Amino acid sequence: MSWELVSGLETHVELSTKTKIFCGCTTKFGGEPNTNCCPICIGLPGTLPKLNRQVVHYAIMAGLATHCTINNISKMDRKNYVYPDLPKAYQISQYDKPLCEHGYIQLSNGRKIGITRIHIEEDAGKLVHEHGDTYVDYNRGGVPLIEIVSEPDIRSIAEAREYVEKLQMIMKHIGVSDCKMQEGSLRCDVNISVRPQGSEEFGTRTEIKNMNSFTNMEKAMAYEYDRQIDLLESGGKVTQETLRWNPDEGITTPMRGKEDAHDYRYFREPDLVTIYTTDQEIEAIRQELPELPDARIARYQEEFGLPAADAQLLVKYRKIAEYFEAASEGLSNKKTVANFILGQIFRTLVTDEEKENGAVAIPPEYLHDLAKLLEDGKIKMNLAKTTLDKMLETKKPCTDFISEQDMGDIDEDTLRSICQSVVEQNPKAVADFKGGKDKAVKALIGQVMKQTRGKADGRKAEALMVEMMNAMD
Repeated sequence: MSWELVSGLETHVELSTKTKIFCGCTTKFGGEPNTNCCPICIGLPGTLPKLNRQVVHYAIMAGLATHCTINNISKMDRKNYVYPDLPKAYQISQYDKPLCEHGYIQLSNGRKIGITRIHIEEDAGKLVHEHGDTYVDYNRGGVPLIEIVSEPDIRSIAEAREYVEKLQMIMKHIGVSDCKMQEGSLRCDVNISVRPQGSEEFGTRTEIKNMNSFTNMEKAMAYEYDRQIDLLESGGKVTQETLRWNPDEGITTPMRGKEDAHDYRYFREPDLVTIYTTDQEIEAIRQELPELPDARIARYQEEFGLPAADAQLLVKYRKIAEYFEAASEGLSNKKTVANFILGQIFRTLVTDEEKENGAVAIPPEYLHDLAKLLEDGKIKMNLAKTTLDKMLETKKPCTDFISEQDMGDIDEDTLRSICQSVVEQNPKAVADFKGGKDKAVKALIGQVMKQTRGKADGRKAEALMVEMMNAMD
């Protein structure tokens, strides 16, 4: 029997506000345990929450960027459960009246993954397990979250990854979150079931909690998919339960039975007022949104002639995309600038974080000036590349390395004379070439380029030297 995977994701995104959702404590990552919290964070009796307006603003931005309807009226609710990282024994969240509903993310295959809702809530604390003991750090408690709940529209592990990657890129682009999975500011709960191919009825689902890397998510989904199929084909039944992923053993293990909404005893949060958002306020927030990643990628392809892979890699990092646009402004061949960034510049940016921060050694104006010299025919590509390496190393402009003498073509007689000299000085390379080793000419071209400081036309030099060597006895 052929089986089909059915999955829906609950993606938690920490918002980039300076303070927490209901108090003035900092949201800064790190710090000594239990130092970034106050009586409100840890739910001491008599404390009252006050909703951070910026949280609502960011959540609306996220909703608009994912094609959601923004509800004019929403409210906060109490989600009741007892766990050590939740000192109040309830979480302030949203239930039946969330802020955003009915959106979607479109995948590269054209399929749309529906978004059921986006609601705001507070994060819980963090449990730290060490040497058989468990410690609680409440610094993360009260950090504002949006939870993005998808429809069960995902049909493969590849689709699940692309969906999360697209969400991550959108949230970074609109500036509501840094989405650093390694710091927990983006993590997913994966709901997964299987059903016979062609069936319309859903199977029993399990939920894998707190996926905080793409690798772990893919491995956990693959294991759970196979586990459920093996169970069903051997005559067993899938139990609805919450699972955790054990990366060391490569298996999912049960945490608890899967809760339904009634288990949480939701009721309205009595200490917070209803959230009213007018159509005018929503429209004003819509106008704040930057160009979204899919639109920017399409523009780079259609207007600048960039290959899809290059456009996607530039847009993956918002600050790199902004650097590219600044460096290529006014140039007719923007692909040259893209190649410089994706090649030489990216080789100097070792980590994703450096790319995220746009930590390029030179300002975009310096790269623009170099590309303009190339576009105007004043220098050749070889000189441009060697100059860019020097610029990145010293953080100086191209004018520090390119003189007036370097600009302009070498006349053909001079080039022929240099090529003749190089051929005569390298009898071994000539013998290798005449012996059938075509690559031998590449070393000779390198010597021509060195003597001409990169001004020579490499193709002309190669043609001249091949002609000379073929004419030799």
